[in-house]
Amino acid sequence: MRPRIPAVPRIASLPPAALAGGALAVGVGGLYLTGLLLTGGEIEAGTTVRGVDIGGLSREEATAKLERHLAAAGSRDMAVRVGERRGTVDPRQAGYAFDIPETVDRATTTGADPVGVIGGLFRSGGDIEPVVRVDEDKARTTLRKLAGTLGTEVRDGAVSFSGGRVEQVAPRTGYALDVDASVDALRGPFLRGAADSVTALPARERAPKVTAEEVRRAVRGFADPAMSAPVTLTAGGKRFTLSPAVLGEYLTMRPDKAGRLAPELDSKGLRAAPAVAAALDGLPSTPRNAELTARGDRVVVAADARAGMEVTDKALGKAVLPLLTESGTARTGEIAVRETQPEVTRENAARLGLTEKMSSFTVAYEPAAYRTTNVGRAVDLIDGSVVMPGETWSFNETVGERTEANGFVDGIMIYDDQYKKAPGGGVSAVATTVFNAMFFAGVKPVEYGAHSFYIERYPEGREATVAWGSLDLRFTNDSGKALYIEAESTETSVTVTFLGTKKYDEVTSVKGPRTEVTQPARKVSSAEECVPQTPLEGFDVTVERVFRDGGREVGREPFRTRYTPRDEVVCEEPPGAS
Repeated sequence: MRPRIPAVPRIASLPPAALAGGALAVGVGGLYLTGLLLTGGEIEAGTTVRGVDIGGLSREEATAKLERHLAAAGSRDMAVRVGERRGTVDPRQAGYAFDIPETVDRATTTGADPVGVIGGLFRSGGDIEPVVRVDEDKARTTLRKLAGTLGTEVRDGAVSFSGGRVEQVAPRTGYALDVDASVDALRGPFLRGAADSVTALPARERAPKVTAEEVRRAVRGFADPAMSAPVTLTAGGKRFTLSPAVLGEYLTMRPDKAGRLAPELDSKGLRAAPAVAAALDGLPSTPRNAELTARGDRVVVAADARAGMEVTDKALGKAVLPLLTESGTARTGEIAVRETQPEVTRENAARLGLTEKMSSFTVAYEPAAYRTTNVGRAVDLIDGSVVMPGETWSFNETVGERTEANGFVDGIMIYDDQYKKAPGGGVSAVATTVFNAMFFAGVKPVEYGAHSFYIERYPEGREATVAWGSLDLRFTNDSGKALYIEAESTETSVTVTFLGTKKYDEVTSVKGPRTEVTQPARKVSSAEECVPQTPLEGFDVTVERVFRDGGREVGREPFRTRYTPRDEVVCEEPPGAS
């Protein structure tokens, strides 16, 4: 019998894919292990950051090297501009810096990631862009300061005049730095570090309204012709010439809403300019009535009336502006004059009823320098007054306040029942004369008042005084026709005549007896301004104005006056006076 031989175990056959997979697994694993051995903990060979080679270095070595090289690059000023203005930004002050740790993180391949480890065996490093870190608060603070120096205000083109010459201002575009947008705009320049480049920062641009083209048009079309030659003007028969220098002082060109320059003339200023005022101020600005006088009982014209001529600011400007763009003889023009007609002329005097003498009265006085001045000044202001029917005439309004500025001087007048020196002393003689002319003309008194005590040169109960601000002499012309006041004075008298149309055939005065007579006292004064005073009794008196028409009495009007005693005043030297 044969012996049994053991069977050899059969190995099952493996599919080709399984064999390949196993081989791949062994190969990848080997590559992974090799990669870990060759590259683990180091930066890929050939890796650079802004030209600094850090390939093959550890993180610590790469960090130290980049800090040395990038520190200098990150401290260089960045050149910037806003519009046409240039400046620099210090990146350190503005909060721009390189983030070295983050940059090294980008460059390093440390880690167990098979793809990264194995990939490192088949590639070399490249240039890595450094990471930029920005402190935005610092950046905004720096840029706001920069906006104040590099920002440009918009400037319109302009045309002006000086010394008879044309001056031009070139327009300029305005730029306002956009701070928020500029924070990001500086990242790129900081990263690139190009020292010779200038970064245009974002800015809001504002174009001028008046352009250079408009300035050229305004100069060519108006400014140059305006200053090319003088202009000659005529007003009220007066002729005068204005030079370019005078014209230019009051001439401007202003832009309208569309940015178009238009000329403007300061007519009021030009009217007051010496060259203009010297010519126009000689024109009679106020009308002058015809001068009337009585010849017997009839009224005649002693001097013709004269119209007032006024040149307004508007009329001056209206005449000048059109001439400025003309040339030669066309630069001559006429100013429209506004005439003011007088109330009384040779032609209308009769129609107004100024045909006869209604009344006339004269007051005589002792000559004194202050009386001559004050009476004469009041007469000048009253003479030629015209009171139309129904109008009320006022002494104070006509004569004005009795001050030095108004032509009056100190004189003797009654104040607190005693003679004293005061401005306008002696004017009461004029007031009394006007009162009596009014009395005998038969027109209506409105306000009047007698002196506090009687003065011998005036008719009893038929006299008047005035005081600025407290007592006036006023009457209303109720004659039905116009009334003309003629006044004249000498060193010893004043005469006032009313011309018009008589309301009554005759007006007379009847004075009653003195009543309620009181005796004066005696006073002694050592005051420096003491004025001696003679005594006179006080009394009441009534004067009647009697109206007659057609040969018979048609009415009476009483005027009652109470006079206080005029105390005797004796002036003595004050004690101690030498």
